[in-house]
Amino acid sequence: MAQWNLGDILDAIESVLPATAPALIHGTRMITWAQMGARSNNIARALAAQGLAPGTKVAFYMRNRPEYGELMAACFKGRFTHVNINYRYRPDEVFYIFDDSDSEVVFYSSEFRDCIVELKDRLQKVRLFVEIGEEAAKAPFAIAYEQLAQTGDGLPLGIERSPHDELFIYTGGTTGMPKGVIWRHTDMREAQLDAQRLLGPTPDSIEAALALIRADGPGRMTLPACPLMHGTGFITAIGTLASGGCIVTLDNASLDADELWQAVERNKVQSIAIVGDAFAKPMLKALDAAPGKFDTSSLITIVSSGVMWSKEVKQGLIRHIPQVALMDSFGASEGLGFGRSVTTAAGSTETAKFTIGGMCDVFDEKDQPVPPGSGVPGFIALKGPIPLAYYKDPEKSARTFKTINGVRYSIPGDWCTVEKDGSLTLLGRGSVCINTAGEKVFPEEVEEVLKTHPAIEDALVVGVPDDKWGQAVTAVVHLRAGATLDEQALKDHVRGKLAGYKTPKAVFATDSALRAPNGKADYKGAAELAVALSNAR
Repeated sequence: MAQWNLGDILDAIESVLPATAPALIHGTRMITWAQMGARSNNIARALAAQGLAPGTKVAFYMRNRPEYGELMAACFKGRFTHVNINYRYRPDEVFYIFDDSDSEVVFYSSEFRDCIVELKDRLQKVRLFVEIGEEAAKAPFAIAYEQLAQTGDGLPLGIERSPHDELFIYTGGTTGMPKGVIWRHTDMREAQLDAQRLLGPTPDSIEAALALIRADGPGRMTLPACPLMHGTGFITAIGTLASGGCIVTLDNASLDADELWQAVERNKVQSIAIVGDAFAKPMLKALDAAPGKFDTSSLITIVSSGVMWSKEVKQGLIRHIPQVALMDSFGASEGLGFGRSVTTAAGSTETAKFTIGGMCDVFDEKDQPVPPGSGVPGFIALKGPIPLAYYKDPEKSARTFKTINGVRYSIPGDWCTVEKDGSLTLLGRGSVCINTAGEKVFPEEVEEVLKTHPAIEDALVVGVPDDKWGQAVTAVVHLRAGATLDEQALKDHVRGKLAGYKTPKAVFATDSALRAPNGKADYKGAAELAVALSNAR
């Protein structure tokens, strides 16, 4: 297996790309590869001059913007460790990540200045604050970002790096406190390439990667519609830069589908990264509202990761963009390349069906292999290039990163069955599995059936404590505009497609948010809501 360092990759790519090749585009603002190279080198050198050693944790507290990409490059080159901060968190939640990660440097957007000012005296581990944005109004204890980016000769650092340099991806914490997943550079890059090998050959060295760029030019124009501070957006950004491509981001704080399609047209975007129907549905709605309005002829792929992406929405997108390949990428912050599902105009796959990755096995609860076609549910396990551990959590690390028969695996807890042809049917994450009268019910399986009913826009299914069942299968739904709740009709709909014990005992309609803005299901919030609504009956 090749050994990779992301800083070395970026240095090499900068040396062969045309000076005018775009690296980062945000709205109408464009930063070339040459500019990003110089600015990121200046930032990395300035941090080193502050006495920061390799491995120092650097927190990124900002929305999607070019500085995120520049700072990623600076950390990779300077051997500092990326720490993602969810900008939607409240101050105490933000403090938890800063403190748990042992961050010594905080880069933050000026819009989050009030939170930083509130937390500053509690952040005893932080040595340096850097503010991005309104320099004249910055906090008095902070350094201006542009001061770091523009000061210096911009030349490469000329330092020796290691494939064992690290980056952190903090999980969303929808089923518990967020944890930092520790990735080595070489494992992250090799895992990305392993996932791409499902589709064809990939470079096995920096020299081979440069040969591709020399032959074919810059990499893809990629638009991460999801936040870069989440795993899907961040990993997409790494892959884009590591192949000499360009990261296109949007101005609006929340998804604006019209803005997205305008950016696709203006920048000739070739690939979009999304997180399931929460993104795909408004994108389709905008196309349906004005067929032919946007030029989408440049699009090659739309990739969804993290949640289910319904077959009906995929078919709608293909009506408007017939050349596009729609991909479900089954992965997690704890591992890439578990499986892939591809839908094109020539054919489609059922929701939750995946072609298993070549480095995957499936085990039951006793760590025994699950035979294909047996119908026995098991955990999918990924070997090969996987993370080292969760930061400062040896107990959870031992549960997730297990050695079975002498092979080290990442087992995030996703249940599946293995069909006779070796394909997977994904059932859901074990941490939200419902135990009702001894039977296991996987929420996503029931949710996907509910969402096929014409009255339902979205649904989450949770277990509510129950004296009779242990946990009662309970659905919380968003109704489509103009629809009314017919609880019995929804129960009958599920019963007609799934085993009786999977039928919700209760269905509640709500206007409360069921998902975070990145599309991930908020099972914790849904469970609290379901319990409150059940008690109110």
